Amino acid sequence: MKENKGRKTFIMFLLAFLIGFFVVSVVEVLRSSFVPAAPGPDVQAASALSTGEISRTPASFADLAEKIKPAVVNISTTKTVRGGIRSPFGQGTPFDRYFGGDDFFERFFGDNSQRSFKQRSLGSGFIISSDGYIFTNNHVVEQADKIIVKLSDGKEYEAKVIGRDAKTDMALIKIKPDDSLPVAETGDSDKLRVGEWVMAIGNPFGLEQTVTAGIVSAKGRVIGAGPYDNFIQTDASINPGNSGGPLFNMEGKVIGINTAIVAQGQGIGFAIPINMAKSILPDLKAKGKVTRGWLGVSVQDITEEIAKNMKLKDRSGALIADVFKGDPADKAGLKSGDVVTEINGKKIKDTHELLMLIAGFRVGDVAKIKILREGQEKVITIQIAERKDQPEVVAAGEAGEAFGMTVQEITPEIAKHLGLPVKKGVIVVDVQEGSVADEVGIQPQDIILQVNRVKIDSMKDYAREIGKATAGKNGILLLIRRGKSTFFVPLSK
Repeated sequence: MKENKGRKTFIMFLLAFLIGFFVVSVVEVLRSSFVPAAPGPDVQAASALSTGEISRTPASFADLAEKIKPAVVNISTTKTVRGGIRSPFGQGTPFDRYFGGDDFFERFFGDNSQRSFKQRSLGSGFIISSDGYIFTNNHVVEQADKIIVKLSDGKEYEAKVIGRDAKTDMALIKIKPDDSLPVAETGDSDKLRVGEWVMAIGNPFGLEQTVTAGIVSAKGRVIGAGPYDNFIQTDASINPGNSGGPLFNMEGKVIGINTAIVAQGQGIGFAIPINMAKSILPDLKAKGKVTRGWLGVSVQDITEEIAKNMKLKDRSGALIADVFKGDPADKAGLKSGDVVTEINGKKIKDTHELLMLIAGFRVGDVAKIKILREGQEKVITIQIAERKDQPEVVAAGEAGEAFGMTVQEITPEIAKHLGLPVKKGVIVVDVQEGSVADEVGIQPQDIILQVNRVKIDSMKDYAREIGKATAGKNGILLLIRRGKSTFFVPLSK
């Protein structure tokens, strides 16, 4: 009996101990949750974002892809190319050293070595109207003899080019469908944000209706494709054959037209903003080409050296290097050396911004252009003219014997012999390798028009102004003409 009583007492004691231990543990956990911890290292916590602020990966792209794929088309083209017969072994084979490469085949095939042959290529596009208008890239259909459009349901139609614009690489083509076609809805590329999810659909390597997804990597990319570069960069997979295909946002709206890739890299593709395509659509449809605004100036970006020499506050704006005689800028009174800072109230950051803005004007529009001239602000009103197709302006060079270059006065004989556009002035005849002039890109036959904004008509003028400039504390700013291009070049002493 006593033994049972003792066992019962032990069990009750053990139970009480366990209950007490549990209660103490719970209290400690609660206390650590609500009582601030002791001071520690001063580490700043990252600010939390609500779930609404976090852009999450869509659970699936399937529904979206199914909805928009019917408006995407595959484009195949055929064009006639004239060229030589090449060795069936390709270039650089061991046979070349023995048979003389293409010469061997030409000796045996004669005139047939320059026969014409058909070249086929693939691309993509998307339907923008139910009656058969389609957007694609200019390089997809350029010089094509025949264009075949294949719809998502497998039907094929021959297309004709309605309009093309090489400067933006855009083209509008048209088919005559049997029925009303599904149309791709266009969005607003200006509202697109870096980091947003996007989807590309196209015909890469002939693999029809391929869907890839990624994000917007950057906006406003300038890649040297043309004067109006303003590309959307994306890491959605884009490959040969995707050209002309649509880039969709997560609302299923087209916000870009896939156009270019970086061959050496992965996940670097470029698309034309849909707003740019929509802005030129009326011209493509009505005229077959794009009419752009024209000021009649050549411009260049402002470097640190130019800003310092011209006593500018910063590098913003576009420096007018040349004003073309008889064009709107000349008639309105713009001058070489003026810095364009605003157009119709919009600030100009650089030459690219200026070119894009002017190109968007209609012929006959009036623009109020704010400039800096000799440190003074002026507003000049200019009526925009039509831009004619003409060679693009090329940048370059510099001048001065003291800077490692030899100059000579232009005589009528020299001007005639070299076919120069001027009959007087100073021309560069030699540039020492590794000199200051060489480093900034001055070349023989560059003509020096100005030294520190003073016109140069003779060696006497040149020697006088170079002497003043080298004696002073400021740098030297030259105005150079090379071929048909005119540009400013700063020289450091």
